[in-house]
Amino acid sequence: MSKQKTHSGAKKRFSFTATGKIKRSKAYRRHILTSKTQKQKRNLRRGALVHHTNEAAIRSLLPYA
Repeated sequence: MSKQKTHSGAKKRFSFTATGKIKRSKAYRRHILTSKTQKQKRNLRRGALVHHTNEAAIRSLLPYA
């Protein structure tokens, strides 16, 4: 049986914690930052975890992670 391929877009966007959860970065931090408050921008710096309803789909994109 042949090996599965890792999804190139997914490997750039997601990483795994030591306990096996999937980390992601937050959206809305690319442009038009002048209209956002400092508090909003500061909270966008932090990473977030992928919701459990999406975990199975992302794990299939990253089979060897």
